[in-house]
Amino acid sequence: MNQPSSPFSKQQLLPQEETLEVLRQKGELFIGIPKENQYQEQRICLTPDAVNAITSNGHRVLLESGAGEGAHYTDIDYTNAGGEITRDTKKVFSCPLLLKVEPPTLSEIELLNPQTTVISALQIKTQCKEYFENLAKKRITAVAFEYIRDVDGKYPAVRSLSEIAGVSSVLIASEILAATNDGNGLMFGNISGVPPIEVVIIGAGTVGEFAARSALGLGANVKIFDNSI
Repeated sequence: MNQPSSPFSKQQLLPQEETLEVLRQKGELFIGIPKENQYQEQRICLTPDAVNAITSNGHRVLLESGAGEGAHYTDIDYTNAGGEITRDTKKVFSCPLLLKVEPPTLSEIELLNPQTTVISALQIKTQCKEYFENLAKKRITAVAFEYIRDVDGKYPAVRSLSEIAGVSSVLIASEILAATNDGNGLMFGNISGVPPIEVVIIGAGTVGEFAARSALGLGANVKIFDNSI
């Protein structure tokens, strides 16, 4: 008896592999940014440009009204960038991801929902045992951004803040020395016929490095003292 013929070869009849595109599931982030209430704290975690970049990728950012005032950003700046504004502090703290400059206080931890992720400068060494117990009770994932390292093992957040502190310290000192601020009327120098002032910097870390750069740029004579230079 003749075998039934087939237009396909045996190899063609075997199951064939096929590469199909698998769409990656995109999880939407819902970020809350409360207004900082610590004394003299003027910073905010995200600028309007940063909020715009986040919301443009399909995420949400909820800010407490007035959160950017200390940094001279208005609520309108953030709404134009795609952010949402609320006067309800509890609503901001109920977001699953919270960004904050200063560490949340014990009373603010009570406002957090269980399993919230908090990214902040936690200042771990200054916190008491009760602080971490309260975080643990609510199973809070707390990320201290001052301990985040890059691929080179450095701390980019701390370095950036240290650079700002170093530059600002010299600029503030130059203002205080001015006669308009009841200072001695001294100028840092770099002017013909005007002797440069002497600047002494204790510590040659990142803050000291950028303070020295600023002072040298203004024409001062700089002396740096450190355990190891």
